[in-house]
Amino acid sequence: MNAIKNLFKSLFLLELIKGLRVTGRYLFDRKITVQYPDEKTPQSFRFRGRHAQRRYPNGEERCIACKLCEATCPAAAITIEVEQRDDGSRQTSRYEIDLTKCIFCGYCEESCPVDAIVETRVFEYCGENSNDLLMTKSDLLAFGDELEQQLNVDKLLDSPYR
Repeated sequence: MNAIKNLFKSLFLLELIKGLRVTGRYLFDRKITVQYPDEKTPQSFRFRGRHAQRRYPNGEERCIACKLCEATCPAAAITIEVEQRDDGSRQTSRYEIDLTKCIFCGYCEESCPVDAIVETRVFEYCGENSNDLLMTKSDLLAFGDELEQQLNVDKLLDSPYR
């Protein structure tokens, strides 16, 4: 009896017809493909993209050289060197993030007590070689200055007290 069923299935190509039925069902549905450069998908304000460093309103950099972000980075992508200021406080002399190592987990942003390092919503960046993706302190601060208004809006949206 099974032999007759298998012969019938293979003779009339029932598996092929079942597959074409599934294809036909979705053929005229609304398409969900996004034509990327022309169309963009909605993005959450919590998206974690390219890093930036923030400044206080008076222009001073926020980083207090506590090295918590370097310690919590699971990929060891952050390198910090510290120096003493004239008033005895610490500041970073070297702050680098290697984006080829970074896994964009957000631990650096969460561990920072003064919100100095943030991950922006920018994901469209590239480099021709690995040195192009090594973000130095000056690069991070310049990028933070450029996006400060958007960063403030995102922080307000993420606030539990809004």
